Amino acid sequence: MSTIDTTCVNAIRVLSADAIQKANSGHPGLPLGAAPIAYELWANHMNHNAKDPKWANRDRFILSAGHGSMLLYSLLHFYGYGLTMDDIKQFRQDGSLTPGHPEYGHTTGVEATTGPLGAGLGMAVGMAMAEAHLAAIFNKPGYPVVDHYTFALCGDGCLMEGISSEAFSLAGTLGLSKLIVLYDSNNISIEGNTDIAFTENVQARMAAFGFQTITVEDGTDLDAIGKAIEEAKADKEHPSFITIKTQIGYGCPAKQGSAAAHGSPLGEENIVAMKENLGWPKPQETFYIPDEVYAHYAELSQKAGAAEADWQKLFADYAAKFPDMKAKWDAFHSDVDAQALLNDEDFWAYEDKPQATRSLSGTMINRLKDIMPQLFGGSADLAPSNKTEMKGEGFFSKTDYSGRNVHFGVRELAMGAITNGLALHGGIRPYAGTFFVFSDYMKPMIRLAALMSLPTTYVLTHDSIGVGEDGPTHEPIEQLAMLRSLPNVNVFRPADATETAAGWYLAATSQKTPTALVLTRQNLPQLAGSSKEALKGAYVIADANKAVPDAIIMASGSEVELAVSAKDELAKEGVDVRVVSMPCMELFEQQDEAYKEQVLPKAVRARVAVEAASDFGWGKYVGLDGTTVSMKSFGASAPAGVLFKKFGFTTENVVAAVKKVVK
Repeated sequence: MSTIDTTCVNAIRVLSADAIQKANSGHPGLPLGAAPIAYELWANHMNHNAKDPKWANRDRFILSAGHGSMLLYSLLHFYGYGLTMDDIKQFRQDGSLTPGHPEYGHTTGVEATTGPLGAGLGMAVGMAMAEAHLAAIFNKPGYPVVDHYTFALCGDGCLMEGISSEAFSLAGTLGLSKLIVLYDSNNISIEGNTDIAFTENVQARMAAFGFQTITVEDGTDLDAIGKAIEEAKADKEHPSFITIKTQIGYGCPAKQGSAAAHGSPLGEENIVAMKENLGWPKPQETFYIPDEVYAHYAELSQKAGAAEADWQKLFADYAAKFPDMKAKWDAFHSDVDAQALLNDEDFWAYEDKPQATRSLSGTMINRLKDIMPQLFGGSADLAPSNKTEMKGEGFFSKTDYSGRNVHFGVRELAMGAITNGLALHGGIRPYAGTFFVFSDYMKPMIRLAALMSLPTTYVLTHDSIGVGEDGPTHEPIEQLAMLRSLPNVNVFRPADATETAAGWYLAATSQKTPTALVLTRQNLPQLAGSSKEALKGAYVIADANKAVPDAIIMASGSEVELAVSAKDELAKEGVDVRVVSMPCMELFEQQDEAYKEQVLPKAVRARVAVEAASDFGWGKYVGLDGTTVSMKSFGASAPAGVLFKKFGFTTENVVAAVKKVVK
């Protein structure tokens, strides 16, 4: 190791420790211990360019152990990604570019929002899948225009979380050889030595998943780390897992190797002692970085930029030789024409017969696959039930990465993270399907998608007690409320074919918001009043005769038909009711006050909401004088028709509820 290499590694340690101390908050252990790993990777093995952070063929780096964020911020600062020393000094402060955990879209150079341990590993698998898929589609002999690696740095906590096993099991099955995982193995967690809860042979587990496994015994040996990375790159059949044995808090005499270094500042005296121990100049001075460090990182950054220059020339030649592929590339990396799709009669066409919205969704997927070549997705072993398969498009596999359908296996949590990784990579528009009740397994990753403003799509079928005989374990009750509580998620529960098309239109054209499509197992009729107005979140699907109706019935999904039926019965008794279909509360809340008043006039206080789920969230629409026809308990195991009657989802019960609020 050269003197300048040693100094540059120590610069990461010193800058991280000083920033965490100034904030009086943070995790110094990982940056101090893993600094040699990060330095060697970024300096000698990773293609990236600070002057073009979104370069399509860059290698991706995911800090799955996001609590060690100062490691990443130090790299971004030294390589010139736009983080200034003032930004570093504002670590963990309000509005800063250096939040406690890395945030995608907030800080240039951050590839994914990582905080929940292990989530970054699932996203890395998604990125590696995206690279493999796009390479299979676009690369030509002599023109590897898609040819990059995904690197993920993780710790013990990431590997304790079950998501790592789900994701890596699939990665091994798929033979994602461009995925390289760097394991910062220091045997320390917050509560102490990992042996108290984590004694498994991690390498054996990874080998069982189908990974090449490599071990570096000394985490300060740059040459050994570099050799391991090159060995990983040389394996063209397996993803690679490199265990690098480190000491948490390396260099700090008082805390090195102990849990005390993990999650709290080292203390000013300990930092001075660390700097002296590392031979750092001016140890008493905070945030001091020698000029030669910046000069060396500038040289490394220039070398990294040269790799992109070579690729840009290759791509220009490729575009000239294969203009049809260049046009396809542009299509993959462009948004759908929203106006054209809105006016596309074939997209909105439907057969006038009862159909389950899950089946109608399957029809829409197969219409969109020809409009959006970047559409890519599948289900958690449920494609025949979720209707998520794109016909004739093949399945993504180790032997055919060009397939557009994905067998995610029974891995909902990892599927959610992988879907995020696919979207983050670029050139892919992903969707993922499962039964609605199992969105519980996906929720943490849906939350991250919302945080990152990713336009991912979730196909969530079997949406209510209409699941029937499978019983309460499979009948979603509280999941609508759960998803609706998430900021920046559009939860769309359509009532028929037109509304299902609207839901997919919303998903296909979304720029920064995930879409959850909540779909029925049972057949529903095509409703006479349904329209593209569903894109406003709520609209009048069947109006009263009076200018001011006696009451308003609101419903979503399968219960809209029930609301219309109740309206017809009430009319016979002289009660004039308006029916509002509300497939998406979030979209309705985005409308102006005039439209909201037009649909739900404040003067009409007699309101009933009908939904075969928990009524949590309907209060703001029914008000103090209204009521709900909803689920007050878990479901049961019986045919769907029996259950709807058992739990009060009948015309008679809705009529009675309306009469009660009218009085």
